[in-house]
Amino acid sequence: MLTPKMKRRIKTALRTEKPTVNVGKEGATTQIISEVNKQLDAREMLKVKILKTALHETEAKDIATIIAQQTESELVEVRGHTFLLFKSKKKQ
Repeated sequence: MLTPKMKRRIKTALRTEKPTVNVGKEGATTQIISEVNKQLDAREMLKVKILKTALHETEAKDIATIIAQQTESELVEVRGHTFLLFKSKKKQ
């Protein structure tokens, strides 16, 4: 569970970065899920943008929640068509 202080740190760190993953009209496909997983393994934080074509049937929060559940990460924030994910690195 993320504390408010951790959420604030993540939001500040990703504020100036551009989204590295774009969710297209197909929604949360297996390719999107695997790419998000790969990027979360490399870095703990990720910024994802949902294109307008993906929002004709579902809302941004629903897509973000699905991706967060399938990648076993935490949804930090949904703002407009962009959302932030956090997944702590596994200790070896």
